[in-house]
Amino acid sequence: MTRIVVDAMGSDNNPTPDVLGAIDAAREYGVEIILTGDASRIQPLLDSNHAATLPIRVVHAPETLTMKDKGEDLVMKARHKEAQNSMAIGYDLVKKGEADAFVTAGNTGAAMVTALFRLGRIRGVDRPALAGPIPTAKGIVILLDLGANPDCKPENLAQFGIMGSVYSERVRGVKNPRVGLVSNGEEAGKGSELIKAAYPLLADSKLNFVGNIEGKELFGGHADVAVADGFTGNVLLKSSEAVAKLLVDKIRESIKGGGPLTLLGGALIRPAMGKVRRLLDPAEEGAAPLLGVNGLAFIGHGRSDAFAIKNSIRVAKEAAESKVLDAIKSAIEESLKK
Repeated sequence: MTRIVVDAMGSDNNPTPDVLGAIDAAREYGVEIILTGDASRIQPLLDSNHAATLPIRVVHAPETLTMKDKGEDLVMKARHKEAQNSMAIGYDLVKKGEADAFVTAGNTGAAMVTALFRLGRIRGVDRPALAGPIPTAKGIVILLDLGANPDCKPENLAQFGIMGSVYSERVRGVKNPRVGLVSNGEEAGKGSELIKAAYPLLADSKLNFVGNIEGKELFGGHADVAVADGFTGNVLLKSSEAVAKLLVDKIRESIKGGGPLTLLGGALIRPAMGKVRRLLDPAEEGAAPLLGVNGLAFIGHGRSDAFAIKNSIRVAKEAAESKVLDAIKSAIEESLKK
């Protein structure tokens, strides 16, 4: 049985969404859940939701990393051998082989720093990257980096392409994924100095590299993996989420402000709008994998509810069962032989 560690103290409203999502996942996906966090707050939730017969256990962690943890203080809490926070204890369980993946909706910076100190990097990877799904006209594109590395070197983008391609193939089932480089023009000479330097590295790799992609190609589904530095990727992600919410809200406002025929039309299209809303809802995927660390780590949004936590666990389960970590290691090793 796949074993997933869930940081019960991760979400903004912890531990309720984290625990309830873990209970739902244990019931629906047949996974073993290990909850790390304050046992005195976790156990009553398990008891009140009749989880005694489920494969869920609690590992007590008396400390919690929050948004206030920064700089040297965060580094000490992340790297200290005897660290007692819920992230450090959770990552250590993965490191020791007692769990297959770690899921948190906690402080993204803390989750990344702690992963680096507790799990380390895959050999040959200079910088791990956050990878997440973006809806397109033809399905999903995996975009990385989403913000872990605002400043990158060309070699980093080449590594992102390799890791994203393996993840897309193994976890999302895309055969020979198309890899595109996010730029402001399709031609090879377009883009910043970083993009211009990264282009030949990706072109000379064994990836199915389709060249530069602009926003219209990305959202048009012309690539399965989109590579960008963390600054560009984060702006692109947040902008797309904001525009999606704006469009849905404006459609809803227009329907409510219309006459009887408009309201009737709104009622008729409600099922279709529900499908669109689900496509655009980040909670459907739950969490983004941190690719490049020597273990499976998934980081969700602080506003995650139980539904998002449940889906984060599903994605982590799929990644563990597809042996994506081993596949990424092999692909990076192969790239080092060139």
